Amino acid sequence: MITAIKKTFAEAKDFMPINGTDYVELYVSNSKQAAHYYKTAFGFQSIAYAGLETGVTDRESYVVGQDKIRLVLTSPLHSGSDIGKHIDDHGDGVKVVALWVDDATYAYDTAIARGAKSFMVPRVESDEFGHVVRSGIYTYGEVVHIFVERKEYRGSFLPGYQPWKTEYNPGSVGLKYVDHMVGNVALGDMDKFVKFYQDVMGFAQILSFDDKEISTEYTALMSKVMSNGDGKIKFPINEPAEGLKKSQVDEYLEFYEGAGVQHVAVATDNIIETVRQMRSRGVEFLHIPTNYYDELEDRVGKIDEDIDSLRELGILVDRDEEGYLLQIFTKTVNPRPTMFFEIIQRKGARSFGKGNFKALFEAIEREQELRGTL
Repeated sequence: MITAIKKTFAEAKDFMPINGTDYVELYVSNSKQAAHYYKTAFGFQSIAYAGLETGVTDRESYVVGQDKIRLVLTSPLHSGSDIGKHIDDHGDGVKVVALWVDDATYAYDTAIARGAKSFMVPRVESDEFGHVVRSGIYTYGEVVHIFVERKEYRGSFLPGYQPWKTEYNPGSVGLKYVDHMVGNVALGDMDKFVKFYQDVMGFAQILSFDDKEISTEYTALMSKVMSNGDGKIKFPINEPAEGLKKSQVDEYLEFYEGAGVQHVAVATDNIIETVRQMRSRGVEFLHIPTNYYDELEDRVGKIDEDIDSLRELGILVDRDEEGYLLQIFTKTVNPRPTMFFEIIQRKGARSFGKGNFKALFEAIEREQELRGTL
């Protein structure tokens, strides 16, 4: 499988070079409280702020960061706004997946020429710290990619923001960077957006899972993983498959009222310590039955971690040809059963935990049953 992944990485046509994820912006009903939550529970630090005090009159945004991860939490300041409508339609959720590029105008022009729908024409934004060029296109649902060119900027985040300094800054929990982001789309739309990432952005499909591989007794889904050439940006795309009961993708689409980002996977170098800290700060994770660990080494071979600690915390393990990975999933972080986070530690593995699909989806089904939505 890894040989195939390497081959398809090489097939990605990087006519739009991407340096990494610049930021992820969530539209939320209360940005101030959301910032406090992500600082307290996830160990993010205060970075920047935009709002009435900075001359922004339609929204308030708090930027929090941890290592290479930046979250922007944005709320409207008036009724009748596009941001407010987005929240009314979808609840809190990801609006912007911003990509760091060397040339935001070139990225935009190339994407539009290849069939993308425009969200933001290239524009130069300046302040005393220099200038940033940003542009944007739509992808699935109402999610957009903003291309960010910041080589001439030295400020805390973006023009229009001021540094946000607070006395309350709980320590990091060890999160490093965005590993991948998963989108849920309607039945029949997965291949359309696979083609979008291939044609518009030059990504390659590195993995594919059908409903026989991602299924339980009751539910199933299908997934394809899109990646740029160096593997820094990976976007799995899910669609529901026919099953006896409502799948997690069906539930998401019902409550989000359309396609959107299902989960953000963030990497750590020590998942046991990270999860211990997050649990102590109130983050809730999906429950994995302890018998999952009874024959763990028979399935994945020798690992460095203490299996009793993995059992205690509910951390999953899977192996591929290049190594293994450890992963765990939070419960949904919003009132609607939509978005959640994955914590992942890669020890050589480049795959996505195929061996854990059954245990994971059964755990999700248990949550759905409690909600009465299975």
